[in-house]
Amino acid sequence: MGHPDFRVAGKIFATLWPDGEFGMVKLTPVQQEVFAHAEPGVYRPVKGAWGRRGCTSVRLRAARVESVREVLAAAWGNAAPKRSPRS
Repeated sequence: MGHPDFRVAGKIFATLWPDGEFGMVKLTPVQQEVFAHAEPGVYRPVKGAWGRRGCTSVRLRAARVESVREVLAAAWGNAAPKRSPRS
């Protein structure tokens, strides 16, 4: 697609747009609401069905480093394989 993506276990959890101004993270709808409410100038749902499912755009220049770390960790955790408890 012409832009970098970030994956865990083959699943994309974040991307960067070629313009360098925006990225996207895959959150749950609840996580999306929390981040967008806390920093509306940074996080907002992408348009359409993808956004309703939790895909969230990130305005990179407006974002604080710690905030981006938190949102990436949440997105990574959503995509990472769940470990089963050992017997």
